[in-house]
Amino acid sequence: MAAKPVVKRLVVLVSGSGTNLQALLDEIAAGGTEAYGAAVVAVGADRDGIEGLARAERAGLPTFVRRVKDYDTRDEWDAALAEAVDAYEPDLVVSAGFMKIVGKEFLARFGGRFVNTHPALLPSFPGAHGVRDALAYGAKVTGCTVHFVDDGVDTGPIIAQGVVEVRDEDDESALHERIKEVERRLLVEVVGRLARNGHRIEGRKVVIQ
Repeated sequence: MAAKPVVKRLVVLVSGSGTNLQALLDEIAAGGTEAYGAAVVAVGADRDGIEGLARAERAGLPTFVRRVKDYDTRDEWDAALAEAVDAYEPDLVVSAGFMKIVGKEFLARFGGRFVNTHPALLPSFPGAHGVRDALAYGAKVTGCTVHFVDDGVDTGPIIAQGVVEVRDEDDESALHERIKEVERRLLVEVVGRLARNGHRIEGRKVVIQ
């Protein structure tokens, strides 16, 4: 009798509408947790009253909020976030539009398994305005990057990238919407592959087994 596939545990972090979270939930629901290789076990946020948390609650998932302003220092917030995530014993942590930079304590626990997306082809155009910066530079192609988080800003090892053409008529909003479509598909695909196959990091190279 074949062994049952191991279903990896995902904690997803959100700061806003949660469309990447929804893409993950939809994919897992469509094929089942065993086929996908993972299940979302909790959703965390850095603010209250956002649609990302509402999506989690509609899906029957536990949620938690750790707001920076509730702590005396950023390090205390970082430690509290790490504790909250660790309580759900995740195999992977997924930033699905989580807009806070984590610190040393979080990375000490989850480094090498904290997945993030960025709306540009890293190492080009890191930081908060990747779409705007690519347009301003006159890039003809841009896209999105799925990467592991390290202690820099969008500097962690790259897992996968998707390319989006920049059109002459694009403004920041139109281009960002097309990037988001590719980003959602890529994130769902990458998280599933990591969960099913495992990975190792060799220097800057991510090898999915």
